[in-house]
Amino acid sequence: MTAALGPPLDLMLAPFLAAADIPAAGDRFRELYPAHAVLPVPLLPGAAGAIASVRRHGGRVVVVTGKHTPNARLHLDHLALEVDTLEGRVWGVGKAEALRREGASIYVGDHVHDVEGALAAEVLSVSVLTGGSTRAELEAAGTHVVLDSLAEFPAWLDSHVT
Repeated sequence: MTAALGPPLDLMLAPFLAAADIPAAGDRFRELYPAHAVLPVPLLPGAAGAIASVRRHGGRVVVVTGKHTPNARLHLDHLALEVDTLEGRVWGVGKAEALRREGASIYVGDHVHDVEGALAAEVLSVSVLTGGSTRAELEAAGTHVVLDSLAEFPAWLDSHVT
């Protein structure tokens, strides 16, 4: 299952559990998650620099994720990443509402469903190859930009805003 992380938990559990058992299993997963899945997760290379570059250009950092909001907050706190807004438990085109509400103009993601959210919000989709989606899949989904990693984002942003 960990190879497919990203989609909402209920979708990931559906092939393995009866529909009636999914809510309780999801609740149990979210309960156990902080003790097992926060400390071992390293900071993605380039993440701190990407955030700094957004701030350097006067932007706000908005995290829109499918992850359970309290668990996403634990990751951000553990990794000492300061963001302006965190919106959790949204997926695919569901991310568009939060992106529009926050006035986003660029959305950086690593999955084809992040591209869907960006396009639905009519913001620039920047994809990085750190998730489960390939360059070809991201391009087929309609992303505007593909970067090999977040480490490339500051230079890209510098060139984009000038």
